Amino acid sequence: MIYTVTLNPALDKTVEIPSLTVDSVNRITTMRTDPGGKGINVSKVIDKLGKESIATGILGGDTGNAIESALKSMGLKTSFRFVEGETRTNLKVIDPVNHTNTDINEPGITVSEEILNSVLQDLLAKVNDQDIVVISGSLPKGSPKNTYCTWVKACKEAGTKVILDADGDLLAAGLEASPYLIKPNNHELSGLLGRTLETPEDLEKAARELMEKHSISKIVVSMGGDGALYVTKDETIYAEGLKVPVGSTVGAGDSVVASLAVAEESGMSLEDTVRLSTATGAANVMCSGTQAAEYEVIRDLIPKVSFRRI
Repeated sequence: MIYTVTLNPALDKTVEIPSLTVDSVNRITTMRTDPGGKGINVSKVIDKLGKESIATGILGGDTGNAIESALKSMGLKTSFRFVEGETRTNLKVIDPVNHTNTDINEPGITVSEEILNSVLQDLLAKVNDQDIVVISGSLPKGSPKNTYCTWVKACKEAGTKVILDADGDLLAAGLEASPYLIKPNNHELSGLLGRTLETPEDLEKAARELMEKHSISKIVVSMGGDGALYVTKDETIYAEGLKVPVGSTVGAGDSVVASLAVAEESGMSLEDTVRLSTATGAANVMCSGTQAAEYEVIRDLIPKVSFRRI
């Protein structure tokens, strides 16, 4: 089973405003609302890929109830702990004229270390050594800075493979517990190594430094429209980005994480993993909001994926 952890979920409201102008009246042309947060987005895509997951984390208030209800209506399995407070609502503003995506995110619920430990124990009571745990996204207010290190270490001790998708200090803290797989983008990897990394060759060298330092088995470096780099202990593959019409880039990275979890659970070869994750990421870019792409779209893109070993 794949478990996704979203400690700071959100109700994502995505709007389109052509020619968005600051300090002026702007009119929305289209709008949609989706249950969101990185782990929740991963669960939605896993479902479209024909696999099961259990979405876990923290919810609160009417917004939390709305998120859980929406997920259950999609047929997704959930195991959230409800706490006092109101889950945040995030506004995603897409400007189709200027080709920009602007996120306006609320802070969300404030939690205690006791609440976080309770949620972690809930998870540990369910997982076994055949499971994959995806830990991703931001942390709620009140969380210790080493939260992801604590969670990765505990899940590893329970025998699971942990996929960590975070950035900045949260990623740096999580690395101390040696997750199985991480998916930084090229800018995040540059920040971790303290130098600018531009070419696939630069990124591969940096990824291998990180793998050796922190005993990480696999690193996938996303490069936006330029593709992605897949690094294991034995080989490296660079996949070119697919050129597709862009609906929204929100959640594109989460869709890649979902495909990586599915590939790991299914025992796919690295080549098939590259094909699936590249196609899944591109298909979800074509969608609006954090809506997950249908599998038929992903399937049709798989033969178009181009990659090479480096």
